[in-house]
Amino acid sequence: MENKKQHPEDIGKTVKPVEHDYAKHENDPGPAPEAVFEDDKEGASKVMKWIIPVLIIILLIVYWIMFF
Repeated sequence: MENKKQHPEDIGKTVKPVEHDYAKHENDPGPAPEAVFEDDKEGASKVMKWIIPVLIIILLIVYWIMFF
């Protein structure tokens, strides 16, 4: 089972439901449905999992050349 720690400021707060009637709750709206259910079609994680290892390898090569 995963052990999740809660931020101290979030203890006791309830999560607002997705907003369906913005005009009714204009002063204190919840999140928009698009913000909650948005697909990650072009997320950065796909690029980052290739860029980070390549950068590490390049930095290791530069390190070996400079210091050995």
